[in-house]
Amino acid sequence: MTPSPQYKFLRQSVRDGLSINQKMSRWDKLHLDPWLLGLLIINAVLGLLMVYSASSEDMTMVIRQAVSFGVGFVLLFVCAQIPPKVYQAISPWFYLFAILLLILVLLIGDVRLGAKRWLTIPGIGSMQPSEFMKFAMPLMMAWYFARNPLPPKFRHIVVALMIMVVPFVLALLQPDLAIGIVIGGVFALFLSGMSWTLIIGTLAALAMAFPLIWTFVLQAYQKKRIMTLFDPESDALGAGWNIIQSKIAIGSGGMTGRGFLEGTQSQLGYLPEHHTDFIMSTYAEEFGFIGVFFLFALYTAMIFRCMIISLNSFHNYGRLLAGTIGLSLFFYVFVNSGMVSGILPVTGDPLPLMSYGGSAVIALLASFGIVMSIHTHR
Repeated sequence: MTPSPQYKFLRQSVRDGLSINQKMSRWDKLHLDPWLLGLLIINAVLGLLMVYSASSEDMTMVIRQAVSFGVGFVLLFVCAQIPPKVYQAISPWFYLFAILLLILVLLIGDVRLGAKRWLTIPGIGSMQPSEFMKFAMPLMMAWYFARNPLPPKFRHIVVALMIMVVPFVLALLQPDLAIGIVIGGVFALFLSGMSWTLIIGTLAALAMAFPLIWTFVLQAYQKKRIMTLFDPESDALGAGWNIIQSKIAIGSGGMTGRGFLEGTQSQLGYLPEHHTDFIMSTYAEEFGFIGVFFLFALYTAMIFRCMIISLNSFHNYGRLLAGTIGLSLFFYVFVNSGMVSGILPVTGDPLPLMSYGGSAVIALLASFGIVMSIHTHR
């Protein structure tokens, strides 16, 4: 029987991203994206240099951070080998595991700086379950929307909001506002094709509910941070100290910076949390405007690459997940940069791949491994 023209076309058309005469590259066989991997390595090296400087040349902290990067890159490679359909199958289970960790941190977590956000695991050390929920939320939301027709109907949006509310409430009990936990879900909603009418309506409802949020949800220290944003000099030696010192550090960097290890605000101890939340201020003081521009260019290239991979994905799960991870990276960079420059309240969110902290580094690199899996398992 002679094959039909349609069958001949399907057999000879591009499948899995490769034509019939096109060979797989070495990178495709390794299931790695060289562009994204190269950008991540450059960012990791820059992050280790800044931890070395911000920690007053403490090699113990640098080695710990290097180990976290090592674990993260190994996990990135492992995650890249696993086909997206496997992630799609385990997404709800990983979400439930992250929920369990958030519950455990409320029961047996460590209290630091007035909040119970850390969980100590014997033989491993401390970790922040909220960082793993940031990893689990995009997986869960992509899984849910991929099972339903797009754009989502109103009932699907309601269920998605319930998926986001549960970890958000658990984070509030720590207490932690933890917008980063649900932002992956918000971006997944946006990419799923949610109508602009509902988006604008939701924003309007949040604006109307802000007085209630201010009264019943926000803690006293969170209200203080918001008020300090508008007038940091009103409490220059208290709540406004962080923002004032951060602005001084950024401004003193000028165009080219003071030089590596030559910053005064961080090296002399004026800048608080200069190796974690305010590491951008340390970096800006030492490398100036040119250095900050280079760092933002790195982040922009990574976000752009994630969006390209998302657009080239052949299935809704991969398209939603890769796009959500890229936009979430933009959110974390924007929030931290806005915080240290005084245009957003101090939230305590780290700068991706720059701030000291193992949980955030490992979770972020693992998520990029999944993006590479989506790219190479087409």
